[in-house]
Amino acid sequence: MRKSATGQSHAKIIFFGEHSVVYGQPAICLPISKIKIIVSIKDTDTGQHVASKYFTGALSEMPDSQTGIQLLINTILVELHQEKTPFTLQVTSEIPAERGMGSSAATAIAIVRAFFHFFHQSLSHAELLRLADVSEQYIHGNPSGLDAATVSSKTPIWFVKGRRPQAIPIKQNAFLVIVDTGIMGQTGLAVQHVKSKLAGDHHAEEDIEMLGKIAKQARSCLANGDSQKLGSLMNDSQTILSKLGVSHPILDQFATLALKNGALGAKLTGGGMGGCLITLTSSKPSAKQIATILEQHGAIHTWIEPLATGYHKGEKNDHS
Repeated sequence: MRKSATGQSHAKIIFFGEHSVVYGQPAICLPISKIKIIVSIKDTDTGQHVASKYFTGALSEMPDSQTGIQLLINTILVELHQEKTPFTLQVTSEIPAERGMGSSAATAIAIVRAFFHFFHQSLSHAELLRLADVSEQYIHGNPSGLDAATVSSKTPIWFVKGRRPQAIPIKQNAFLVIVDTGIMGQTGLAVQHVKSKLAGDHHAEEDIEMLGKIAKQARSCLANGDSQKLGSLMNDSQTILSKLGVSHPILDQFATLALKNGALGAKLTGGGMGGCLITLTSSKPSAKQIATILEQHGAIHTWIEPLATGYHKGEKNDHS
């Protein structure tokens, strides 16, 4: 009987703190458990093969665009002393790439989990994040670690670069609509744009600090269930992100449409310059209405996520 194993992860969104998190300000991040990625590994007689929607073939022949994943797999095999073991690895992902939803980090987390299950090795959370960072460093240069921390978590987290993420409680009955604009985000370009802005505009530094203050206020709103204020903070955040030059005309158009149709707040999530918008609504019917309207205006996909349901304070991460 063939040996097999799987590893899973899921999408994430940044609720508050994109871009400012790079400069030491806090961010609030939400795991989106319904948007999954599954990596399965089966033993074979010969060869090491990878199959995904981006590449199918031998591990050694992966294209440059997949070098981060190739490097991660080779690192795992070396560390587990399994360099010659034959296998076939299959990646099945529901997470759209280049949308600020943590696709590359989720892929890395799922791959690490799958290999450790396949080789019957125990895996600590610290080791999981260390290995996932192998591909994240290659792909993103100097990532904050926020994506990997969130796509490996079951709870919303408070993230400050260089510190251990904290699970945060949410007292809410509101709903989020996650809206895929269909436009690839440009995280690297957006991060560089903000960096250049900070070098030449002292007002940009004030904007970064304000994004941090907004994140702190949002944490309080989540804890006490103040959806109205939370929506207002989302709008304030979007105004600042637009001022920093990381929004996009379609994001702005969708945000305006959502607010006109009853959303409490709307903002981009992730690097920006495309990618996804998130809107906050007070009820599921309202969320469905806004999702429908945005799809009618060109959104290629929407997801509705209860803001608090399924999040449990203090719930430990697992490695499955």
